[in-house]
Amino acid sequence: MSIGIGIYGVNGHQILHPPVCEGRGRIVAMAEIPEESMPPALWDDNAVRRYDTLDQLLADPEVKLVSLCSPRRRDQVADAIKALKAGKHVYAEKPCAMEEADMDAILQVSRESGRLFREMAGSAFGQPYFAMRQVVLEGRIGEVVQVICEKSYPYHESRPQDEDIDGGLIGQNAIHGVRFVEQVGGVKISDVAAVETRTGNPVAGGGLRMAATLMLRLENGGVASVCANYLNPRGTGVWGDESLRILGTLGMVESTQGGARTRLVIGETNHGALDTTGPGIDYLEAYLRTIAGEGEMPLSLEDELSPTRWVIRAKRKAG
Repeated sequence: MSIGIGIYGVNGHQILHPPVCEGRGRIVAMAEIPEESMPPALWDDNAVRRYDTLDQLLADPEVKLVSLCSPRRRDQVADAIKALKAGKHVYAEKPCAMEEADMDAILQVSRESGRLFREMAGSAFGQPYFAMRQVVLEGRIGEVVQVICEKSYPYHESRPQDEDIDGGLIGQNAIHGVRFVEQVGGVKISDVAAVETRTGNPVAGGGLRMAATLMLRLENGGVASVCANYLNPRGTGVWGDESLRILGTLGMVESTQGGARTRLVIGETNHGALDTTGPGIDYLEAYLRTIAGEGEMPLSLEDELSPTRWVIRAKRKAG
């Protein structure tokens, strides 16, 4: 079964590459997407209908799933609820909501409508993080005691000064690190504290936060930290210069240089780089399979959205 997908907005990691997941999904309509953002093959495809508004897109009976990268992230809650009430499944860019009550409202409507809601939350399932996750799940480094993560992107002039547009530094950047803690490190978070700063923002009076630090307490008594920033110098040669180190009672596993290097050390033995040649899990493909009744998601919806809850709480505490 090929699921008809409507794509709305390009404010994020929109699905722009037909056919989607080996034909399990097919882009049939679009709205609020400029030509310059589209692959020529998709823009020139006359079978893909173009609409001016989300309401028009939702009225298309061939659209069964809506991929949301809403022009303003703050508005995405209302867009998701509207789509679910229109009988569409929803795949939403992060953060799917900026307030816990709004996220709970989405989930309530999803239950009532019988349509599946998911966030674009595959951070832990691409390589090398999927291989690290397997090491942790197999117990090779023992009980996880500390997780240390940095997620660093470069600054550029198009970064919104208004956090309502993209969710802000904590909501759309640090969330990757929080996912790594819970979904790669395999330990639930029980509390969070956070600080953030506008220092370094080249726009006088601008609202863009340039750096943030989240301190996390884990349910097993362990601790974690997530540092997020827009301070990655272009000379690193990596757009997202991220690092992740997970330390347990038997050893540690780490990834550095944006995932280019990995290392597993257990006791006195350095096992070197992980085998990351495996495919991991394509989160969108898993979602499409689930809709079609051919499989299930690698995470429950509660576990998938737990990091979103924690970044919402972290943002509130950062003040």
